[in-house]
Amino acid sequence: MDTNTGRRVAGSRCIALVGPYLSGKTTLLEAILFRTGAIPRHGRGADKSTIGDASPEARAHGMSVELNAATTTYLGDSYTFLDCPGSIEFAQEARAALIGCDAAIVVCEADDKKAPALQLILKQLDEIDIPRILFINKIDKTESSPRDVLTWLQPASSRPLVLRQLPILTNGIVTGFIDLALERAFVYREHAESQVIDIPADLAEIEKSERFAMLEKLADHDDALMENLLSDLEPPRDQVFADLSRELAEGLITPVLFGSAEHGNGIGRLLKALRHEAPGVAETVKRLGLKANGGTVAQVLKTYHTAHGGKLSLARILQGEAADGTVFYGGRGQDARCAGLFALMGQTPNKLAKAAAGDTVALGRLEAIATGETIASAKGSTAQLARVARAPGVYGLALSVSDRKDEVKLTSAIAKLVEEDPSLALDHNTDTHEMVLWGQGEMHLRVAIERLEGKFGVHARSRPRRIAYKETIRKSTQVRGRHKKQSGGHGQFGDIVVEIGPLARGTGFVFSDTISGGVVPKQYIPAVETGVREWMAQGPLGFPVVDFSVNLSDGSYHDVDSSEMAFKTAARIAMTEGIPQCSSVLLEPIVAVEIHVPSDATSRVNQIVTGHRGQLLGFDGRDGWPGWDTVKAHMPESEIGSLIIELRSATAGVGTFTYVHDHMAELVGRAAEQVIASRKAEAA
Repeated sequence: MDTNTGRRVAGSRCIALVGPYLSGKTTLLEAILFRTGAIPRHGRGADKSTIGDASPEARAHGMSVELNAATTTYLGDSYTFLDCPGSIEFAQEARAALIGCDAAIVVCEADDKKAPALQLILKQLDEIDIPRILFINKIDKTESSPRDVLTWLQPASSRPLVLRQLPILTNGIVTGFIDLALERAFVYREHAESQVIDIPADLAEIEKSERFAMLEKLADHDDALMENLLSDLEPPRDQVFADLSRELAEGLITPVLFGSAEHGNGIGRLLKALRHEAPGVAETVKRLGLKANGGTVAQVLKTYHTAHGGKLSLARILQGEAADGTVFYGGRGQDARCAGLFALMGQTPNKLAKAAAGDTVALGRLEAIATGETIASAKGSTAQLARVARAPGVYGLALSVSDRKDEVKLTSAIAKLVEEDPSLALDHNTDTHEMVLWGQGEMHLRVAIERLEGKFGVHARSRPRRIAYKETIRKSTQVRGRHKKQSGGHGQFGDIVVEIGPLARGTGFVFSDTISGGVVPKQYIPAVETGVREWMAQGPLGFPVVDFSVNLSDGSYHDVDSSEMAFKTAARIAMTEGIPQCSSVLLEPIVAVEIHVPSDATSRVNQIVTGHRGQLLGFDGRDGWPGWDTVKAHMPESEIGSLIIELRSATAGVGTFTYVHDHMAELVGRAAEQVIASRKAEAA
């Protein structure tokens, strides 16, 4: 029991560090680990000495590209912090991990230009109803007051922001803070505990006003506290802390703290807030709706494939205990025996004997278990606690290997990449005969391809994916296809007359026959259709032919020399001779696109769409997203290859889109000539 607050302190906690790109999450993790004694020195991203972002790809690009976990202790309690990437391209890393967390620390800056990026993060937290504390980082580099920052932050948050601290300024620089709940003042010391001082006289009245504002927000959900305020009675301190803890856990408020992770300022106050106010595993189990069943239940947060340890599944133990050899069952009935338990310190696993409820550990070699699964030691005892929505791919590259023997190795390596990062997807496109890797942006796929080579030893060549163009006809014709061959013994004879005509867009292919008098025996008619279907895979322009009809109207046969093969060949001859008479035209796929962007970027996005031969259908406010618009348009699929790159550039990295195939449309002129010439060059 904590003597200051009267609150029972929970055991092992799992805390996510989330926030926009470059907000300082990895630096904050480093500061926490240093303050709690988990590491001997405070590493720096600049010299590539941090516990997080230790992978070759993260250090090469100077950014977080995957979730990093680190376990430490503070005042006797165990904490596992999950440092989640801030870039929207790697947002899937957080989606599965957040499900098993007790709370999230949302790291942000006093920069209103990053409000849309912050809103993306907060929306993600809203979807799974996870408690959060907002930490305004880099307080030493801003001239804005926390109260001003809250003014532009609040519209991004669905929950009331409650300021917990008042800054102390010396010559315009934040040198300390007043804790509004404790009513104590502190001055910062570099990478050390803050020192208690008297509340500065010039801040006494401001402190009273800000504390009352904090209590008013707490009182919105506590009638007893409201009565105290209305009666001008000072509420008991333990009541204030109890309200802060309860209202945070129930998602009624978002407390706001500030500091500087780079200098270690505000870290102790943040850790104490976590210890005294953040919920523990008991509240998380209740939030997830897990029913006690006597066995062990865990939620898989992330999958890693290591060079020497094989597959590791980072999991939160929600109920029971786990040890080496524990057999877990997944939601699909598959089972796997755990081969070792480890606490992670970045990329370093430390062996454990066992894990209890609340612990976040890496379980070895659960080969049949995927990221996001709920696993249990009793078969069929626990349903999936939460479903992780996978973001659809917005950027695709065709992959190939120089030696066809390496294709199996490539697909095996990609399967492991997809296990680690479910927002990647591999598509074997039957129309273009390509292997296409889909991801969330250019950097996302660049990192994936680097991992293929660096981690799995597969050198994959990448190039822009092909578009599934097709061709059709504009005119009708009638043509005879005659195949006659004599080569000793039985010859080959097939003779048909077909009528070829165009059909409405999207109809496909229709075959019919109006044979009378048995001029083409019934057993040979299906062979004619088969011959046409085989031919239509590549028309005179080099693409599959669609939206046309073929009617078999006449023909002749030979009692001895006719066969199915002969009539198939006759059909191909008829198509080869007839289609060039029908005015072939190229068709390109048109997709229906929905683009989600901050409202101040809508006009720029409209220009981007029209610049890509798109047809604007209109825009409206994005449902549930204040300050955002959804732009709807029809665009050629060939034009969306680089769309995500331009969108991110125009929206400070937060714009995105979804699309579905809508229809095929004629492509003429120079654009069509270029496509046809490119196909002929490939064929050559």
